[in-house]
Amino acid sequence: MKRQNGRATTYADSGVDIGAGRRAVELIRESVRSTLRPEVVGDIGGFGGAFAFDPRRFKEPLLVSGTDGAGTKVMVAQRAGIHTSIGIDLVAMSVNDVAAHGAEPLFFLDYIVTDRVDPKHIDEIVSGVAEGCRDAGCALLGGEIAEHPGHMHPDSYDLAGFCVGVVERSKLITGQRIAEGDAILGIESSGLHSNGYSMVRKVLLDDMGLDLDDRPMELGGTLGEELLKPTLIYSKVLLALADQNDVHGLAHITGGGLPENLGRIIPEGLQARIKSDSWTVPPIFRLIASLGQVDDDEMFATFNMGIGMVAVVPSSSANHALDVVRSGGHRAHEIGVVVSSKEPTVKFV
Repeated sequence: MKRQNGRATTYADSGVDIGAGRRAVELIRESVRSTLRPEVVGDIGGFGGAFAFDPRRFKEPLLVSGTDGAGTKVMVAQRAGIHTSIGIDLVAMSVNDVAAHGAEPLFFLDYIVTDRVDPKHIDEIVSGVAEGCRDAGCALLGGEIAEHPGHMHPDSYDLAGFCVGVVERSKLITGQRIAEGDAILGIESSGLHSNGYSMVRKVLLDDMGLDLDDRPMELGGTLGEELLKPTLIYSKVLLALADQNDVHGLAHITGGGLPENLGRIIPEGLQARIKSDSWTVPPIFRLIASLGQVDDDEMFATFNMGIGMVAVVPSSSANHALDVVRSGGHRAHEIGVVVSSKEPTVKFV
C-alpha cells in the first residue's frame, strides 16, 4: 500500500475533500427545499430527482428541454468575489429558452464543477440558483457538485444548467405562424444578461484596464455592479402573454443578438424590420462601443442591446400584448414589423 509520511494515502491527499462536499450539501438543503413544487417526490439526497408529472392537465403534453451555462460572466463573479447572483443567470439562460416555446418550466438541475469545494461559495451559488427557480416557478430537482483538483485553476468554478418544461402540443410556439404585418414587440433586458462577456472583458478589463470598483460616469454605479446584474427571467410573463394573446413567435435574445436569434424564428420569404430607435440602448453598451471602437453591426451581432426577449403577435393585439407584459413588471415596446422580403431575415431601419 502506498503511504505518505508513514500513513496510508487518502482521497483528501489528491485534493478531494468529501467532508467539504457533505457540508456544502447541508448548507444548500433549505435553498433547494424553497423551490419545491407539489409534484416533487422525495427530498434532497437521492440519486435522482422524482417529479410526478400529471398528464391529465394536457391532451397532448410535450416536454421541452434546454441546457446552457452562464458563460464567461462566471469569471467576472469570481474576480469580484460575488457568487450570489450568478446562479440566477444560470437558471435564466435555460428557462427563458424553454419559455420561448410557450412551455411552463417544471424543474431545473444544476452542475457545479470546482477545483476545491468551498461550502460557503457553493451555498452562495445555489442560493442564486434557488432564487432563479422560485422566480421561474420551477423546482430545483437535483444537481451535482464536482471537485476536480488539478484540472481547474485554484478557487475557480464553472456552471451548467438543465431545464425541463411542458406545453400543450396545440400551444407550442415555433414561429411557423409568423405572417406579414405581424407586430414585433421587444421586452427589455436588465443589461448585458449573460452574453458577450469575452468582449466585455477584453475591451473594459484587459484593454482599458478598468477595475470592477471603477465608476464610469455613464453607468451611475460601479462597473462590477453593472456587469453582475442578473439576467431577467421571462417565463411567467411569457406564460401570461401566451394565455391571453395569440403569440406567433418568441425569441430569447442571447449571443448573436437580434440578427441571429430573431432570425431563427422568421419564416422564409419574410423579414423582421426593426426600428432601431424604438427603445433606449442601455449605457453599458454605448460604453463598450465607445471604448472598444466597436461598430453598430458588431455590437448588435454580439449583445442584446437592451432587448432580452422578442414576441411576434398579430398587429391587432399588439397594444393588449404590451399591456400584459407591462403588468407583469417588464418594460416593453413595439420595435418593428414583419414584411414580405427576399432580403436577410432581420433588417434595422
